[in-house]
Amino acid sequence: MPSLSTTRHPNTDPAEWADFVARVTHEAPRLTRLLNEIYGESAAHTLEALIIQLAESWQQRSPALRTLDTARLAAPDWFQSNQMLGGVCYVDRFATDLEGVVGRIPYFTELGLTYLHLMPLFAAPDDNSDGGYAVSSYRTVSPALGDMQQLANLAAKLRANGIVLVLDFIFNHTSNEHEWAQRAIAGETEFENYYRIFDGREQPDAYEQTVREIFPDDHAGAFVPFPHPDGTSPSRQQAKRWIWATFYHFQWDLNYANPAVLRAMAGEMLFLANQGIDVLRMDAVAFIWKRMGTTCENLPEAHLLIQAFNAMLRIAAPAVLFKSEAIVHPDKVIEYISLDECQLSYNPLQMALIWSSLATRDAQLLQQALNRRHALPAGTAWVNYVRSHDDIGWTFSDDDAAELGLNGFDHRRFLNSFYVGRFAGSFARGIPFQDNPEAGDCRISGTTASLAGLEASDAHAIARILLAHSIVLSTGGIPLLYLGDEVGQLNDPHWADEPGHADDSRWTHRPRYPAAKYARRNDLATDAGRIFAGLQHMLAVRRSTPEFSGGTLLGFDTKNPHVLGYQRPSAGGLDAGLVERVAGGSLVDSLVVCFANFAEDPQLVTSLTLSGLPPVAIDLLTDARHDLRAGLTLPAHGVVWLRV
Repeated sequence: MPSLSTTRHPNTDPAEWADFVARVTHEAPRLTRLLNEIYGESAAHTLEALIIQLAESWQQRSPALRTLDTARLAAPDWFQSNQMLGGVCYVDRFATDLEGVVGRIPYFTELGLTYLHLMPLFAAPDDNSDGGYAVSSYRTVSPALGDMQQLANLAAKLRANGIVLVLDFIFNHTSNEHEWAQRAIAGETEFENYYRIFDGREQPDAYEQTVREIFPDDHAGAFVPFPHPDGTSPSRQQAKRWIWATFYHFQWDLNYANPAVLRAMAGEMLFLANQGIDVLRMDAVAFIWKRMGTTCENLPEAHLLIQAFNAMLRIAAPAVLFKSEAIVHPDKVIEYISLDECQLSYNPLQMALIWSSLATRDAQLLQQALNRRHALPAGTAWVNYVRSHDDIGWTFSDDDAAELGLNGFDHRRFLNSFYVGRFAGSFARGIPFQDNPEAGDCRISGTTASLAGLEASDAHAIARILLAHSIVLSTGGIPLLYLGDEVGQLNDPHWADEPGHADDSRWTHRPRYPAAKYARRNDLATDAGRIFAGLQHMLAVRRSTPEFSGGTLLGFDTKNPHVLGYQRPSAGGLDAGLVERVAGGSLVDSLVVCFANFAEDPQLVTSLTLSGLPPVAIDLLTDARHDLRAGLTLPAHGVVWLRV
C-alpha cells in the first residue's frame, strides 16, 4: 500500500484527512483480501493503484458531501425510518429535463418523498438504449436532459428538501458506443481486453451450453458478431469474432477478470458519488462474472467484486449506499444483501406475489414469503414496490409453491395468461414482454392501474391498487412508488409509435407525465382523486406509526387463505426471547397487526384465531374500535392496521 502522505493535497483539512486515513486503515485488510481472491498475483499492484485513486477522489469531494459522510456514519440506520418514501421516474417522461425535475420538488414534498430514483439519464444510443441501460458515458448526461452540473445542482436541491437521489450504476455492461467499446472496435488491445471478445465460435459455443438467453427476441445465445474496424457489423454467418452481450446486442458485457476494468469502473462510481448521488442501484449484478461450465450467474466472484466496490465507497464516499437489482431465485436475491455488499435491495418476490395473490384471490404464497423470506441482516432494508420500470417476472421458488400444492410451471402459465388477457374474466390489461405463446412463457408489462383493473373499469380496481400499496407501505423497508401510479395512470396506448420503442412493450408502462390526472388529484369525484387520497391517508398513518420503522416482521396465521396477516413490533428490534413470546401469542408493549383481504367478498378472521390479541383493538386507518371477541370481518379488498 502506498504512503498516503504522498497523496495528500496541501489544503486538505488535517482532521478530515485523519478520518480518511482511519477509514483506509480499517478497510484496507478487507480490500486486500478481496482483491487477492479475485486477482491473485496482480492484486498488490491493483490495490496500490486503487488507494491512490480513492485518496484523490475523496479530496475532490465537496465539503457538503464530506459533512454528509460524517452524519451518516454517525447514524447508519438513517434509511430505516418510517418517514422514508421513494419515488421513481424517467426524467424526460415525468419532467422533460433536469430543470423540470427541480420544478417538481414542491410536489415531491407534498407527496412526502424522501428518496427519488431517476432512471438512467446518461448519454446512450439514440435509436434504442434499453431505456437508458446501454450507457455510452457514465460522466455525461444525455444532452436532451441537461448536463452534469445540472445533475449535481439537482442533487443539492433535493438534499436541501430532505430527498436523497438514487441513480443506476450500470455495472455489467456498456453500450457499443461507449469510448471503451469504440476503441476496442478500432483494434486497441487495451480496450479489447475491457470486454470478452473471442476469435471463432469454439469458446462462445462452449459457454452457450450452460448460459441462458435473456432476450431471445433480440439475438440467440449470449454472443453477437464483433464489428469490423470500420464499425460495420458482419452477419452471424460471416462473423469471425464474437463479443459477449448478455442482454441486447448493443450492450457489451465488461470483463472484470481484467483488473483494469475494476479500476476504470471504480473511477466512474466515485465520480458519480462526488456529484451528490446518495444511492447507486447496482444493475444486473448477477451477471458480472463468467466461468465456463456454469450459468455465469450469481458466481462467488460477483459477490467479491461488489464487496470490493463497497469497501471503496466506505473509504472515499461513506454516505453512499448500494441497492441490489438481482431478479433471480429468492435464495440468490438474499445473498447480495449485507452491510459488506448491498445495504438495500429490491424485493422482487414480494412484488410478484402481490400480483399472484390479486389474480388468485389467495394470499398463501405471499404469506409464506413474508413468514420465511422477509427477514434481512441487521442494518439492511428491502425496497418494496408494487411495480417498477421493468416487466413483471414470476420469481417465486417452485419448491415453495409445491408446499402449497402448486406446480410452479403451471402457475406461471396461469399468471401470464391472466395478466395479458388470455384468461376469461380477467380484470387485467397487461401486455406480454418477450412473448412465447406456444410455451405460455412471457413477462408482463403494464401500469399498476391497468393491471389492477382500472383500464377495464372493474369495480374493484381502486381497492386493489390501495391494497397492493398498503403491503409495500407496512411490511418494512423503503416503499417505492412509480410516479404517476399514485394518480392511477393507465397504459400508454401509443407506446409503440415512438422511435426505438416498438419492440419493447415495457414502454406501455412508462407513459409521459399524466398532467390531467395530477390536476385532479384532490378531486374525490375522480379515480385519480380517490387513489391519491387513499394513498396519502395510508402514508400519513405510516409516518405516525413508529412500528413501521425498520424491517422486523412476524407472520400471523389468519386461518383464512384469502387474508394476509403479519405483525410489526416496535422498531427497537426484538431479542430472541421476545420473538418467541410474540410468535406464541403473547403481547409486547408496541405492536401493529396488519390484515389484507385479497378476495372480492368479505372475509372473516375468527375470534379463536385472534384469541392471542387483546379483546379490543383500534384500526389506525379508520380509528374504528374492533371487538376481536367477535372476530374480524374485512370487506372486499379491505385492509386494517390494528394497534394492540
